Amino acid sequence: MGHAHESNKKRIWIVLAILTIITTVEVAFGIVKPDAMHLHGWGTSWLNWFFIILTLVKAYYIAWAFMHLEGEKTWFRRAIVWVLVFLVSYLLFIVLIEGGYLHETLAPLVKW
Repeated sequence: MGHAHESNKKRIWIVLAILTIITTVEVAFGIVKPDAMHLHGWGTSWLNWFFIILTLVKAYYIAWAFMHLEGEKTWFRRAIVWVLVFLVSYLLFIVLIEGGYLHETLAPLVKW
């Protein structure tokens, strides 16, 4: 007995709609650049944090939907997600710390 073939068209359209909405919000905020979000948060402006978080959400959703992580065992999903969370957090930490140091060090020499 074979399995009934189910169409993934609806799922693909839902994924497309979600990714389109997130991308549209990112582009709109990139064009408008609200003044309230230019205030500095931890290491950078809140606008940059907004873009970082939305980009991570899109990356996670793409992995979840197109790499079929939702069908994997729990330990395997956690292994993939937690390693990526650690590596991305470490990368952000290093970039923000080094960027702040370079800005402070080069500020007297470079006209921003």
